[in-house]
This record gives sequence, structure tokens and C-alpha cells, in this order.
Amino acid sequence: MAWTWRFEKSDGTEVQPSVQPEEFTTQGDAESWIGEYWKDLLEGGADQATLSEDGAKIYGPMSLHANG
Repeated sequence: MAWTWRFEKSDGTEVQPSVQPEEFTTQGDAESWIGEYWKDLLEGGADQATLSEDGAKIYGPMSLHANG
């Protein structure tokens, strides 16, 4: 199983992340990674993220803004 993130502007347009994530083997690893890098991703132009497992959306879009 592969867990992946998709990064978007607030209007849903996909953007390339400023920090390139790997494919994660567990949901926990994916969530730990975004917990560590969300500020860098936000500064790099991403507003929100969506988590998928093997191409199936699990949840999102989730705002990367602290007040969002």
C-alpha cells in the first residue's frame, strides 16, 4: 500500500510541493511527515493537502493554514 499527498492552492489547483514527499507505507508515517513539513509546504505555495491510499482519497482537502 502506498500513501501519498496531493497539494493544492485554495481553489483546488494542484501545485508542486516545495518539499517533495515520498510514498509512505503507513498512514501514520504520511501524517507524521506533513506534521513536520506543513509550514515549509505553506511557504512554498500550497494551501491544502489531500491524503490518498493507492489512489483512493482518504481525506482532504485539509488546510495547511494554522487557523484553517
